[in-house]
Amino acid sequence: MLHQTLADGVVLVHLLFIVFVLAGGFLALRWRWIPWLHLPAALWGAALEFGGWLCPLTPLEQWLRRADGTSPYTGGFVDHYILPLVYPAGLTRPTQVFLGAAVVAINLAAYALVVRQRRRVA
Repeated sequence: MLHQTLADGVVLVHLLFIVFVLAGGFLALRWRWIPWLHLPAALWGAALEFGGWLCPLTPLEQWLRRADGTSPYTGGFVDHYILPLVYPAGLTRPTQVFLGAAVVAINLAAYALVVRQRRRVA
């Protein structure tokens, strides 16, 4: 039971990290310190997709599920509604490259807005 709860927590953290990687640059419009956290996260997220690498949170979550005696991605709200967002079925290499490009494009747009806003203020 504890491992299952921890595994669900890892999936939620994973999802929040993905959202931060995709949209965290827009938070820099409000908080000037966000880029110090967001840019490394966005670079990591894009690198994972472009490199076809596995995020370290994935094996951790799977290990916790196996330690609980359950197989990954079965049962419960998190498994049915959150996991498909974090681990999409049929994820192919071209899709990963597209996702990496989306991370870069979204964040370029966000930081263009940040630079524009800061120039206007200065």
